[in-house]
Amino acid sequence: MLVSERKPWDEILNCLAQDESVFIIACGGCSEACQTGGEKGIDELSEKLIENGKKIVGSFVVDFACNKVLVALKLNRYIAELQKADSVLVSSCGIGVQAVSSMINLPVHPADNTIYMGGFSGVWTGEERCLQCGDCKLDITGGICPYANCPKNLLNGACGGSDKGKCEVDPEKDCAWARIYERLKEIGKLENLKKIQSPRDWNLMQPPAVRKRSIFWALEFEEEKEKMVRE
Repeated sequence: MLVSERKPWDEILNCLAQDESVFIIACGGCSEACQTGGEKGIDELSEKLIENGKKIVGSFVVDFACNKVLVALKLNRYIAELQKADSVLVSSCGIGVQAVSSMINLPVHPADNTIYMGGFSGVWTGEERCLQCGDCKLDITGGICPYANCPKNLLNGACGGSDKGKCEVDPEKDCAWARIYERLKEIGKLENLKKIQSPRDWNLMQPPAVRKRSIFWALEFEEEKEKMVRE
């Protein structure tokens, strides 16, 4: 299970500043358990976006956003609505955001940050990876994670060792930033490359103390489990 929490509203609204029509996708698996996804998550996001002048052209909950088969089946049912959208807002872990982005020709924005919990992984094995950085940048990089795909974890473009689109560390692998460039070009967001990102906050790679005392960390925490049941 991957643990997620809602991004600050100012950050969500800022990333959608140029978009009038938004399609919302929420994960019904891990994210719903974290109370960011599911129908509740869609209702919360829709209400906030409408308050800020956005038009919601459609939405759906997918059981597990990390399962690309399920995501593809759902997307296929909403083609008409997606054609009306300027972008897609996804409430899920980073893997779910990447999975959605790989299937549609639209900008995809993460509504949540994935919180580091000491090595948990997603529930469905695909090529997407999430390093649980606590500050998801997938909307800036076209749905391709620079941390998970670049051996140097570079956040502001390729290194000097990239050779004709290949990785310096693994010459048989496509450079992550070459892929990001092509993706941003495809969705008309090359201006994102001009946005300089601040250095990574490595403090976010420590599990929050409050999470360590909850069943998100270990099922043995009976007191916290009982509290959640009572609520």
